[in-house]
Amino acid sequence: MSLLVNEIFYSIQGESSYAGFPCIFIRLTGCNLRCAYCDTQYAYDTGTNMEQDAIIKALAHYPCTLVEVTGGEPLLQPETPQLIAQLLDRNYRVLLETNGSLDCSPVDPRCIKIMDIKCPSSGAAAHNRLENLAFLSERDEIKFVIADRNDYRFAKDMVKTIHARCSVTCIHFSPVHKKLPPATLAQWILEDGLLVRLNLQLHKLLWPNQERGV
Repeated sequence: MSLLVNEIFYSIQGESSYAGFPCIFIRLTGCNLRCAYCDTQYAYDTGTNMEQDAIIKALAHYPCTLVEVTGGEPLLQPETPQLIAQLLDRNYRVLLETNGSLDCSPVDPRCIKIMDIKCPSSGAAAHNRLENLAFLSERDEIKFVIADRNDYRFAKDMVKTIHARCSVTCIHFSPVHKKLPPATLAQWILEDGLLVRLNLQLHKLLWPNQERGV
């Protein structure tokens, strides 16, 4: 079984409740969306076919047991759930970052899913698959990437739907880098008393001039 891999690298996790921890990233090639703020366009098409065993062997070079499978959109490749299960069986803690537009039910429940719900400014909100909420547990996380006040209102209203339909408690509001000042988003959250987590892209603060491998 092989997957199309854009890159495998070791860095600091930057966009979840695991932010700040060392993490090995498996970035898979391909994405079915074209979000306006996308910062990984280089993963749309280019990659190398790698056998599952070769991917797992590559991870052994790093002193880390936290692995994130990301993209692109990793669930676009039907072999991804099997890779995740194999990693879990080898005692890796596995995070899956998904854009939320594809069925996540095949993903092993031991995996921690970090699922986007797309806001209007992304241009991809019509692709939100809210049926996925039924497959999220309290261990999973949801992320909104917010560019403006309209996005914020959308996300705030969607939080009510999340609480009504699943047990997820960790909900991230993340400002679009260089588009919405983090302090502005923080003020909106405080004014409304929302029980959400302000999520900054830590890797962009650490390595502001580096796009790949972080």
